[in-house]
Amino acid sequence: MRIAAVADLHYTPQSYDKIREPMMRVRDDADVLVLAGDLTNYGRISEMDSLLTMLVRLRIPIVAVLGNHDFESGQQDELHKMMTGEGIKVLDGSGYERAGVGFAGTKGFLGGFGRGTLTAFGEPEVKSFVQVSVDEAMKLERAMSQLRTERRVVVVHYAPISATVQGEPLEIYPYLGNSRLSEVVDRHGANLMLHGHAHHGSPDGKTTGGIPVHNVALPILQASGVTTPYRLFDV
Repeated sequence: MRIAAVADLHYTPQSYDKIREPMMRVRDDADVLVLAGDLTNYGRISEMDSLLTMLVRLRIPIVAVLGNHDFESGQQDELHKMMTGEGIKVLDGSGYERAGVGFAGTKGFLGGFGRGTLTAFGEPEVKSFVQVSVDEAMKLERAMSQLRTERRVVVVHYAPISATVQGEPLEIYPYLGNSRLSEVVDRHGANLMLHGHAHHGSPDGKTTGGIPVHNVALPILQASGVTTPYRLFDV
């Protein structure tokens, strides 16, 4: 299967106009399109309604997760329903299998990486914060346990490793993702992991267990000089 992947569209009609024509080539280049979060700019229904008009014209199966921007207006549940109503497979602690390839995904959360990962110690506010990160990791655990395919693709929005946020200011690393996500994937195994969120990060890295991780944020793709607003992967 050939997979096209992009994150951080931050949709507005003006921004999409810049990628509209090359985006139409995706159905010729790939079997599935993966959208790794931040589809909208402010999580508004009007933004999603306009974006869906564009996406359905691509005529390609789409797998997606929501990102933090899609939660901004508190309408994430409605956005989810709108997407599924158009046949998009929205992963939120769930799995999806197509043509022998399994997709597992969730939004993820922030919290830091490796020995710097924030732990549930001290004030109740810190414990509540960390619990969200743990809950997202458990959702991914549940999603991966549902898959019965040998070939697996994991989709999240927040970064699962520090290597793919390199290029961002060091001070904001803990806000760009957390390594609990990659620990889950290392336990279950996968062919690759896709994410966004870190607009100025690095395109490629690996989990501790050696699973390829790719940051497909649109600003990174555009800075790399690629001719299409998505990256292609063979699984």
